[in-house]
Amino acid sequence: MKARAAVLHTVGASQPYAQSRPLRVEEIELAPPGPGEVLVRVRAAGLCHSDLSVINGDRPRPVPMALGHEAAGEVVECGPLVADLAPGDHVVMVFVPSCGHCVPCMEGRPALCEPGAAANTAGTLLGGARRLSMRGAPVNHHMGVSAFADHAVVSRRSLVKIDPALAFDEAALFGCAVLTGVGAVVNTAKVPPGATAAVVGLGGVGMNAILGAVLSGARAVVAVDLFDDKLALARELGATHCVNAKAPDAVEQVRAAGNGGVDFAFEMAGSVQAMELAYRVTRRGGTTVTAGLPHPEHRWPLQHVNLTAEERTVKGSYVGSCVPVRDLPRYIALYREGRLPVDRLMSDRLALEDINAGFDRLAAGHVVRQVVIP
Repeated sequence: MKARAAVLHTVGASQPYAQSRPLRVEEIELAPPGPGEVLVRVRAAGLCHSDLSVINGDRPRPVPMALGHEAAGEVVECGPLVADLAPGDHVVMVFVPSCGHCVPCMEGRPALCEPGAAANTAGTLLGGARRLSMRGAPVNHHMGVSAFADHAVVSRRSLVKIDPALAFDEAALFGCAVLTGVGAVVNTAKVPPGATAAVVGLGGVGMNAILGAVLSGARAVVAVDLFDDKLALARELGATHCVNAKAPDAVEQVRAAGNGGVDFAFEMAGSVQAMELAYRVTRRGGTTVTAGLPHPEHRWPLQHVNLTAEERTVKGSYVGSCVPVRDLPRYIALYREGRLPVDRLMSDRLALEDINAGFDRLAAGHVVRQVVIP
């Protein structure tokens, strides 16, 4: 069948993207779903820094590639061997498919699925196939999803069935921003009630980390960002302190809010500078967690003796260390109870044709989550 998709042909285009147009909305060929695969009508897809990092070259991926990894949609057709979904079911797409059989999956860590990581790097679906093509040439899948399109073929293991009462634009955010941000707090760090926490970088993932820290009962939640409008939103969402990272005494302000440093600091900006700030504001014996994705060549110089003498912990968090089939329904239930106001993070809704301008706004840092409605 034919589908419309935003396809990236080259990386590193100059800004503004609205003029250079690195993403071209084109007609592509979409093959039928194979064994263990599902055809989905994409109803909403979020714009994330992980997409932007492919466009600007920070995250090398094979091109041409149909981008988009955070989305929700409706099942149209199930391929062979898919018996637990049916046309009309509503689903959220998860950007790391889990095979269920590798060692990380068997350990309950599907975010680290080894075949899933290999497929995502290669630009294929979990089974190794590409179902996208254009003028007879293959087009790569982005994170097994490729959701900046009106339709997508994905692995069944990239999908979580959800209650159809949830609006698609809201449901889309749960596939990446919510899983990653809330999960980093709840699963990776396991922040206990009464702890102190700081979040550095208030994009979609960082704002969800704020929500996660509030949900966990942290007594001090310090929001850190370069933009005052984002800090104001974080305050509305429950942050107890707000610090502009440009302030010359930003580190001292955060440490003071935590009475000498915070128990948990979360780096969500994907930069070495943000990671250094997060580490410096963490107290002796505390934990610094990063879910940021900087350029692979960037290095963070860690003071070894400080790590030892202060019994520090530094942890990475991918997909919020989540088990999506367990955590995603839980987070949706919390949203419905008013305890995870994810809808407050919606900055704008865009047509697919406006996607390049949307990435300009994302790169400028003034939006939290924009959602494309294909």
